[in-house]
Amino acid sequence: MDRILGIDYGLRRTGIAASDPLGIFASALDTVDSTKLIDYLKIYAQKERIVRFVVGYPVNLDGRPSEAQAHVDAFLKTLEKAFPGVPVTREDERFTSVLAHQVMIDGGMKAKDRRNKASVDKISAAIILQGFLDRQNGSVPIPADVPESLSRSRTRRKK
Repeated sequence: MDRILGIDYGLRRTGIAASDPLGIFASALDTVDSTKLIDYLKIYAQKERIVRFVVGYPVNLDGRPSEAQAHVDAFLKTLEKAFPGVPVTREDERFTSVLAHQVMIDGGMKAKDRRNKASVDKISAAIILQGFLDRQNGSVPIPADVPESLSRSRTRRKK
């Protein structure tokens, strides 16, 4: 079945997420030692057809390249060599770690388990991939879609 893989690349560990066959939902898949990542992806590709990679791309808040971007660029070259026919999309990864922690809290994960960075990495990969899938499927609300009852003008506290 066709899968889109989300990748949150790090120098030591890399989080991986996979889409469902319809490309609607992203699920955290695994966290892999970054030195073994290409081998892991090749084994995965023997079981499932990878139709796209969505790779988290580190950018500073002001839009300038972050220090980690050079490492991700090097990984992207290796990825494109290993999987020449599979398109790669770079996805802004700002705030994914913060969102991953919030997902773990909202899901009731214990504080001890939330300190496991491997969990954060694979959940971050799922967040990166889900953002891409939502835009592809047209399910990301735009500001005009915010109901009037939830707009800032209606929810401000009275002084």
